[in-house]
Formats: sequence, structure tokens, C-alpha cells
Amino acid sequence: MKKIAFVLCGVLSLPAFASEYDTYAGFRIHKNENLAFKYDVRGNDDINIRKDNFGIGAVVGNRLSDNVKIEFETSYTGAQQNRYNTDFDFDIWSNMFNMYLFQEFSGAIAPYVGLGVGFAAIWSDIDAPTYRISDSTFDLSYQIMFGVNFALNDRIDFNLGVKYQYYGDIEHESHGREIATTTASGTEVYFGAVYKFGL
Repeated sequence: MKKIAFVLCGVLSLPAFASEYDTYAGFRIHKNENLAFKYDVRGNDDINIRKDNFGIGAVVGNRLSDNVKIEFETSYTGAQQNRYNTDFDFDIWSNMFNMYLFQEFSGAIAPYVGLGVGFAAIWSDIDAPTYRISDSTFDLSYQIMFGVNFALNDRIDFNLGVKYQYYGDIEHESHGREIATTTASGTEVYFGAVYKFGL
């Protein structure tokens, strides 16, 4: 948590050096086209859980130059599914520091590519006929994004994009020993809107 607080404070302090309307804050809604949880049971076959659902997040960022901007993003997603008479329930809260390279055309359309790194908190609840395990972890996460930003006016931007995010691994323990590991990742399409202002 200390590292996340440090990153957030750094991002929030940058607007003091920015020009007018270079700072922004907004929301992002993402559709998980392939949110995958690979449940690797020791000594048995893997169970792959794939779920299409929605998530929501918030962003705050700053445009550093004509082609670079940075951003702090916090978001929530999750999945529930029953496979082989076992109920799987996962919740993910990720906190990412993103950097984008973009190119504006006609002052209104800006294709971009972005990279993000941060941490994800993952909670799991697995209820099988012979056991029930609940675990949580805080793991390194990364993502890569492609999209297009549309400037509606001087204050409001919309953006559309697609991203791949590796959320992390969570270990499952029973009676003090590890019995399985789940790897969480997802390919997502997202829509967002931000309000730009100056400080």
C-alpha cells in the first residue's frame, strides 16, 4: 500500500508544472472479452475459467508534452463460475501507473499506445464438494493498451481502446500447505471519458 500511495502522490503532484487543461480526471468502463483464471491444482489437470463481464475504474493523469502523458488508474473486476461441481469466485482491485505515447491529428483525434505497471489485490473463494478455500494476495501487475482518444472540446475527451492485463498469481492453501495456484489475466475492451482542467 505504501508503494501505491507514493505513486498516487507523485501523479497528483505533477499538474503543478503543467500548462492549462493538461490535467484530467475521469472514469473508465471495461468489457472483459476474455477474463481468464488458470486454476493449477497440484498433481492434477488445470481448470481454465473464462468469463466475459464488466468492470469499472477511475483515472487521474497529466499531459507532459505533445506526445506523452502519464496516468494513475484504479479499477475493479471479477468473475464467478461453476466448473466440475466447484464454485469459483474471484475479485480483483488493480492500481496501475500508466504511460502513453500518442499523436494528435487535427487537434481532435489521437491514436495511442500505453504501458502500465502496478499492483493488484486478488481475492478468491473456491467451494468444492470436498473442500472450501478462501485466499487473498497482493501481486505485481502489468498491462499494454492501444486506442484512440477523441477531444469533444477543450474540456472533455472520450477514448476507446483494447488492452491485455496480467493481474497476478494467487496461491491457495489448505491445512497450512499450498494445494493450487491461480493465474489471472484478461483481454479487455474499454470506453472512458475525462474532464480536463488546469492547476
